[in-house]
Amino acid sequence: MSILTDVPLWTFLVSVLAGYILGVVSGLVPGIHTNNFALILLAFSPFLSEKGLPVVCVASMILANSISHTFHDIIPSIFLGAPGEDTALAVLPGHTLLLEGHGPQAVRLSALGSAGSVVLSMLTVIPLSLIFVKSYTLIQENMAYILIFVILLMVMTEKGEYYPGEGRQKVWRKRAFAILLIGMSGLLGIFAFRMEYMSVPLVDWGQGSILLPLLSGLFGASQLIVSLFSDPVIPAQYDSKLDLEKRRMIRGVFTGSICGSIVAWLPGISSSIATVFARLFVKQEEMGKKSGYKNDEAFLSSSKEFIVSISGVNTSNAIFGLMALAFIGKTRSGAMVAINELMNGISLEFSLVLLFLCAILLTSLLSYFSTIYLGDNIHNVLEKINYPKLCYSIIFFLAVMVLLSTGIFGLLIFIISIPIGMLAPFLGIKKSHAMGVILLPVILYFI
Repeated sequence: MSILTDVPLWTFLVSVLAGYILGVVSGLVPGIHTNNFALILLAFSPFLSEKGLPVVCVASMILANSISHTFHDIIPSIFLGAPGEDTALAVLPGHTLLLEGHGPQAVRLSALGSAGSVVLSMLTVIPLSLIFVKSYTLIQENMAYILIFVILLMVMTEKGEYYPGEGRQKVWRKRAFAILLIGMSGLLGIFAFRMEYMSVPLVDWGQGSILLPLLSGLFGASQLIVSLFSDPVIPAQYDSKLDLEKRRMIRGVFTGSICGSIVAWLPGISSSIATVFARLFVKQEEMGKKSGYKNDEAFLSSSKEFIVSISGVNTSNAIFGLMALAFIGKTRSGAMVAINELMNGISLEFSLVLLFLCAILLTSLLSYFSTIYLGDNIHNVLEKINYPKLCYSIIFFLAVMVLLSTGIFGLLIFIISIPIGMLAPFLGIKKSHAMGVILLPVILYFI
């Protein structure tokens, strides 16, 4: 227990608090990833060590940043339609709930999903880690087949939107559209990843992934442009009191946590793919089945459950990424890469893992309340803003962030991604099929 006794308590607490604040910033500002701060803190670690800050505290700060980010990054996805890598699939259900007046509730559900994932992960972290260690090689060897099976499930569960008077015989046409969207987005992803060397950032701030223009175009800007066609306004938001059934909440937390924990152990797989897994386990009601309109109660309940699930995915993935580093010495995120380099030569013994778990619990507690507070109040500002102008501003902001982070090539990918992302609502299919942009390149990676 030497590490625990060698680190002053107040230094540890201040470090966790600083990481939590950085996570709030990276979570709320579209285009800023938690890896930005992880790399910056890694670069400044020698200076901080000279000033008396133990390297363990710098690592705790990075970990707190990554956990806080997974709580707060849902807010721009819901209220601004600006996705991060891990919340791309949350844009459509989140935006739908916002336009139905349930934005604050969606944020509260997300906070609940993340917090529930922390609790479940803490209870299962040791037994699940031991299971993953034993099955790691088997899963890795068959990952391509697993992802192909996931794509088949995505296609076969596609039933399309239901409109009064439309026969269900058209379901196979919807599935053909799903294959088209998976294929088009997948080909774009393959091209973008293979040509990523051409994305020269105008500002080198440590995060120039080609995923930024891909996901911002497919899931962010495209959704905002579609919403502009109806000349929308942000309606008055109702009370954030939760009205989702307990069984749906529990199922959302469970599926999100398990999917996030599994993906954390696999190379080349991000939590964005775990959200595709989670989507398959969320009961997806047919849109308009009862009333003939898209946003009936059944569909809204499905969207709320998915918000819980996707938040559980991201938080669980961050926690089990630490376990993958501790048990098999593999890094699965930029934060874990930074922590691994910081702890070079220091074994992740039980006492150190325990210290990091304490940092996770403290950060989660702070993040839960701050996420709910921001979700309950941010709409008061947004309601006073002209929504079409806000949409145009966000699209322009995304384009600028893409240009600065990935250069002219990234901006081109962003522009190409937008019409592909717009296909889903016009074809009446789920937008999750656009995750082929990641699924197909990863399948080729494992073949």
